[in-house]
Parts: sequence; structure tokens; C-alpha cells
Amino acid sequence: MLSVEGMMIVSKLETGQRVADFACMEDVETEPFNGLFRVQAMRDGNIYMTEKLRHKRGRPLFREDNSSLSLGRNGRYYFIFSMPEQLVDELPAQLTRQAKAIAKKLLTRINQK
Repeated sequence: MLSVEGMMIVSKLETGQRVADFACMEDVETEPFNGLFRVQAMRDGNIYMTEKLRHKRGRPLFREDNSSLSLGRNGRYYFIFSMPEQLVDELPAQLTRQAKAIAKKLLTRINQK
């Protein structure tokens, strides 16, 4: 834990975004960092910041060219398919082919257990 004295300027931009700049008035050396924070500004001028945890991404169980199947932390399976708009004519055939391929891989894994 590091405790320093300084001055904080809190303002609001024309876009509506709030900005807080802290200037340390002491001679200290710290490790630089950046991150996403939950910031809570109180009526009495106190400001509390807590760094948000990084999102853990799940690894896909199976992949195809434009799709993947993964199991979420909530116990639900997710099939993701993505294709550029320009290839809309190919979309039905590719979606069907890739979904069948992933379903076949899943059945093979289930039957091996």
C-alpha cells in the first residue's frame, strides 16, 4: 500500500465524460500501470477506485472455419457463427456444413466416454 499527498482535478468534458487527474506532491517511485476501474465519487469529495477483474475467455471445444462451440461457465453450450455480409449467398450452406461438422465431433467425443 502506498499513501501519497497530492491534488486531484475532477471535471466534465463537453461530451459528458468525467475526467479525474491526480498530481502527486511528493517524490515517490511506483510501478506504472493501467486498467479498467470501477470509480465511485462521493458527495464529500472522496473518490474510491477498484480495478475490475479481467474477463476469462473460455476455450472453444471445437472449431470450424467460421464457427466454434464452447461450454460457458454457466453450464450452457454456445455455438458461434460469423461470416462477412458479402458472402450472404454462401451463408446457408456454410452454416449447415459447419454446424453438422461440429455436431459430428461432439457425438464422437460423447461416444468415446
